[in-house]
Amino acid sequence: MAQQHSRRELLKLGVGIGGIVTIPTAASAVAVEAQEPPRGVLTPADKFGNVARGNPVPHTLRGDALVQAHLTPDTWRLEIVAEAGAKIAQPVTLAFPALMELGKTHRVKFIKALQCLNIAQPLGQGLWEGVPLREVLRLVGAYSNVRRVHYSGFHNDDPKQIFQSSLSLTEVLETPPWELSPFLAYRLNGNPIPLERGGPVRMIIPWAHGFKSIKWLQRLVLTNDHRANDTYADANNDPESHLKTAAYVDRVSERLGKNTPIVLRGTVIAGLSGLKRVEYWLRRTTTKEPDLPVRDPAWDTATWQPCRLDMPPSDWRSVLPTDVRPTEVWGFDPKTGKPKDWPLRYGMTGWTANVGILPPGLYEFRARSVDLNGFAQPEPRPNRQTGLNAIEVRRFEVTV
Repeated sequence: MAQQHSRRELLKLGVGIGGIVTIPTAASAVAVEAQEPPRGVLTPADKFGNVARGNPVPHTLRGDALVQAHLTPDTWRLEIVAEAGAKIAQPVTLAFPALMELGKTHRVKFIKALQCLNIAQPLGQGLWEGVPLREVLRLVGAYSNVRRVHYSGFHNDDPKQIFQSSLSLTEVLETPPWELSPFLAYRLNGNPIPLERGGPVRMIIPWAHGFKSIKWLQRLVLTNDHRANDTYADANNDPESHLKTAAYVDRVSERLGKNTPIVLRGTVIAGLSGLKRVEYWLRRTTTKEPDLPVRDPAWDTATWQPCRLDMPPSDWRSVLPTDVRPTEVWGFDPKTGKPKDWPLRYGMTGWTANVGILPPGLYEFRARSVDLNGFAQPEPRPNRQTGLNAIEVRRFEVTV
């Protein structure tokens, strides 16, 4: 029998980058398909890396099984109820047409990068469209004794497979002017959200890792329970973790030719603390060990060089869906149609390091982000419970 590894062990080994990993549990499985996302601003829906769980995984259902699971626009329903001492004027079952009707007056559009807390590369970036959660909660009328909102998606009607998350009522109802509130998304890049991406409706939490943005959303619970109920908390993760500012390095060929200018690339996410720059460190080495993130004391005294960030598109109309104006997108100036921040808040962009012509030999390359507070990756949150952000290393040889 093949040796069984924990998910954390597999990811530490680098498995799952460019492939699919299935980790069986007592009642479900987690399928992880990760890939380096395209460098364009919007990742095509079918090019996202995928993280899904369930036995069977919901996006593999077909035909009548989809209808029975309420995973088509015609059959989708959202149940809104109260539990644990919370009180609402009336429970509500919201159908897809009613959600779309709310979208006519309360629609939001937001470009967000998806990054799983325990995956070594971003999964992609899309233009998500939907209705703020606070507007949906108005449908239940007056409510009281509520401290938290629990929500979950379809997972085979098996309590052991349920995948759920939660927010404080404050996070749902009130956000500062520079933040966007949680919303129920029904479009991705101008089209209905594919089943594999969590459609017909999924939650999008702009500031959070992917486990908060529950796929196949079907249930909201207003509760007086003050505790987070997040599935990810059970695996020693921080359920309140925000996206981290972090740089990621694309794959590098093991052998590169001499007398050829070398250009290395990657992506960077602007997380909670924003992004000031991306920088790299290149040095000679004598080892061909695997490209595992390893803490190196030499980081602190190394001379890190600046990378060049990709510039924002000069014409956003050529990037966005044809029926979307840049002025409609959250985080864009309503007059100029230009983004207020670059990289986009909770978005990602590409970076480039031109290292020039190198003498023959073995090399190792690292890149890191520096946030707007001056913290260099993996600071200020280096612990894994709040998300992977170790500095990646790529080793290669310049041939004679």
